[in-house]
Amino acid sequence: MKTLRKSKSRAAKTNGMRSEYKFDYSQSRPNRFAGHVSKDHLIVLLEPDIAKVFKTPESVNNALRALLSAMPKSSRTKS
Repeated sequence: MKTLRKSKSRAAKTNGMRSEYKFDYSQSRPNRFAGHVSKDHLIVLLEPDIAKVFKTPESVNNALRALLSAMPKSSRTKS
């Protein structure tokens, strides 16, 4: 008896992704890095062109503090 090969869908062939993935969530673990961020901190993702200029958190904070000092106080307190 001849065995037939199952063909993959075209989508799977073109981009390397399956149409569906099945994960065994019973094997999952909590993110070990999640507790490293203080609740007082805010995480912000920079666009790549901005990240090329500001390499460290300190450089971003310094730039934002300079911007804040240049802004009128009335516009800083609006939410």
